[in-house]
Amino acid sequence: MIFKVYYQESKKQNPKRENTHALYLDAVDYPTARAAVEENTPFNVEHIEQLSEKALAYEQQSPDFKLTEF
Repeated sequence: MIFKVYYQESKKQNPKRENTHALYLDAVDYPTARAAVEENTPFNVEHIEQLSEKALAYEQQSPDFKLTEF
C-alpha cells in the first residue's frame, strides 16, 4: 500500500500549514508506515493517508511524486 505522509521538518517549531511537506511511502499497513518515518527521520508527522488507486494515479501525475525508501 502506498501512504502519503504529511510532515513538518522540525519537531521544535510550532506546525504551520505553509511548512507542511509530503512524502510517499510503500508499507504493509499504517503502523508500519508511521514507525518507518519516526525511526528514520527527525520529522514531526502530522498525518498519514492511505492512497486509493485513483488517488495514487492522480499523485503519480505530479513531477514531485517519488517513493521514499529507508
